Amino acid sequence: MVKRMSAEHKHDEGVLLVVSGPSGAGKGTICDALRRLHPEIRYSISVTTRPQRVGEVDGVNYFFTSVDKFKDMLQQDAFLEYAEVYNNYYGTPRKQVLDLVHEGKTVLLEIDIQGAMQVKKKYPEGIFIYIVPPSLQELSHRLYARDTDSKEVIQMRLAKVISELELAHQYDYIVVNDKLDEAVDKVRAIMVAERCKLSRNKEQIDTIFEKYITREVM
Repeated sequence: MVKRMSAEHKHDEGVLLVVSGPSGAGKGTICDALRRLHPEIRYSISVTTRPQRVGEVDGVNYFFTSVDKFKDMLQQDAFLEYAEVYNNYYGTPRKQVLDLVHEGKTVLLEIDIQGAMQVKKKYPEGIFIYIVPPSLQELSHRLYARDTDSKEVIQMRLAKVISELELAHQYDYIVVNDKLDEAVDKVRAIMVAERCKLSRNKEQIDTIFEKYITREVM
């Protein structure tokens, strides 16, 4: 008689979705839509030293902290990635993210391109998606329209876009955010397809195979 293994204590590897793109490309809007469609997705909350904006909640949008505390965490190797962006630090808690992935969860990580490249080195199994606007002119329009940054900061962001695009080939997928609904559908399709990969579902496949064998023997 074939001995049936218990599946209750087994977990297939989850999926770490890393979404990046220039500021104003719409990656935040896409990620928000994806979370509404798939409430089971776990959202990684970054630690940052930048000032808290109006409407943001500590522990929901970011974990806001001081520069000194952030540097202490760096010394403890507490980040999966970190970056200095426009004179502010951002970092992703390593243990929080990897524990969820190892438990079989889908974790969504929305970070800048600097951080994404660090994650790729430390966890190459992640799925890396780069969101781009249809044109530089459209990106400029979006940045000015949202009215959250000064003219000088916006010019800095626009100047950095070209250099960032040179790294886009290191991502697994590129999604052009021309029409929001279509962009969301594409990112959603990527996530669903990656979830179904055999390499991420070995325990499930073993369990199904075992059930077939058991029935044949019995």
